[in-house]
Amino acid sequence: MTTTYAALLRGINVGGAKKVPMAELRTLMEGLGYGDVRTYLQSGNAVFSSGAGDEESLAAELSGAIGEHFGFEVGVLVRDHAYLRAVREACPFPAAELEARQLHITYFSHPVDAERFSSVEPAAFLPEEFRLGDRVLYLYAPDGLGRSKLAETLGKARLLKGVLATTRNWNTVVKLEELTGA
Repeated sequence: MTTTYAALLRGINVGGAKKVPMAELRTLMEGLGYGDVRTYLQSGNAVFSSGAGDEESLAAELSGAIGEHFGFEVGVLVRDHAYLRAVREACPFPAAELEARQLHITYFSHPVDAERFSSVEPAAFLPEEFRLGDRVLYLYAPDGLGRSKLAETLGKARLLKGVLATTRNWNTVVKLEELTGA
């Protein structure tokens, strides 16, 4: 049975660092035997199908291939359509009423609990808010991610130690869920 996945690459094509041309990434993924490979935007989103492996093994395989081909390490998360749909449906914020730039999802490599973020005082960042979900953090930033003090705090290395984390805006979250379901 073939499953459709989204690959989320962390920190590529940002500020001239870790350049990964999307056409080259598609060719690399096809060379790994993945089918129906498509990329979305230039920021490290790919959709593909595979009949072998699971999210973790596919992420490790793709990360290793990228490192070998491009010469630098890239964190990769792989998630299937059912998971992406569940994340979208579980959003604790009124996504339909917000601008996409106000809502972001940080995907984690494994579950995190509230204790990890216990040093963050939510009231100090209002009206910005965050909620945890299944291997995700939902962030409401009314002035956008670039101006978000809460996003800056939540992204500190000490809070994310031992976890691969990568963030996408709501438009990308929706589009990846749609592309993996097609």
